[in-house]
Amino acid sequence: MRRQNLKSLVITKDIGGQALLTDSIENYPGFSSISGFELVNKIKDQASKYGVEFLYDEVIHISQEEEEAFLVKTKNSEYLAVSIILAIGKIPRDLNVEGESEFKNRGVSYCAVCDGPLYAGKSAAVVGVGEQALESAIFLSNIAKKVYLIQRTEKPVCDEDKVTSLLRLGNVEIVHRRVISKIKGNGKLESVDLSDPIQPGIVENLKIDALFVEMGYTTRIEFVKNLVSTNSKNEIVIDQNGKTITDGIFACGDITNIPYKQAVISAGQGAIAALSAYNYIQKLRGKPASINDWKKLGQQNNVDFKL
Repeated sequence: MRRQNLKSLVITKDIGGQALLTDSIENYPGFSSISGFELVNKIKDQASKYGVEFLYDEVIHISQEEEEAFLVKTKNSEYLAVSIILAIGKIPRDLNVEGESEFKNRGVSYCAVCDGPLYAGKSAAVVGVGEQALESAIFLSNIAKKVYLIQRTEKPVCDEDKVTSLLRLGNVEIVHRRVISKIKGNGKLESVDLSDPIQPGIVENLKIDALFVEMGYTTRIEFVKNLVSTNSKNEIVIDQNGKTITDGIFACGDITNIPYKQAVISAGQGAIAALSAYNYIQKLRGKPASINDWKKLGQQNNVDFKL
């Protein structure tokens, strides 16, 4: 946005969100491996270089004002904006068991797609319910030597066809009627204690290298819910340009209904939302928008873009 000479303000409680919880990101272009903390700071430094301002505060309400403007209220102040990009992310639900905090990023992860490749040829467990846990187990089966799907119930609560597909995999084992009561290790995750939810006295120890927690996510969009539409997962629904149901409000990243929650995808979505916001503002000013249809641009300049 700043490269288009638009004044840009980022309001956030912290910089980075879930990326800060990741020790190693291996699928971000330009880096074979980089920590989430380091990547976030590189992005922040680059944005600051172009004049983006950062404000550490919390947005509590957004309302649509007259004259095509939005009033953004924070805990400490108020701001007027012509356009808004929502990049508020999601917060993974914890297991809330002993050892979980200690071994976060040391074997305990909340994203199989993001961190699964770090455990190639090792043993991993997935704990959770529903299709999210099942899909993570299927994904990990192509990477890990052994995968355990830990279920509180007697059988997985999800699509039967997917369960059948899972059971055909030779390296996946479903652990029925068990919950994790403790996470153990010495510097890194080494095992978990499993208990019977009906007979808590029964405890088993399972040795694993990684634990993927798939308990769903919490979202916080109450402050803008009257200006966006959401799906059954409480994700903000956007179109291919990042637009919400309200002109001038765009969204990107994990909070949206776009699949595949990864840093590289969120970054691409952010670029789309920024260009869309720029075009929206240009239209309000009665000025031409940026050309994003390369085929049309080629026709205008008599250039063939065929590959």
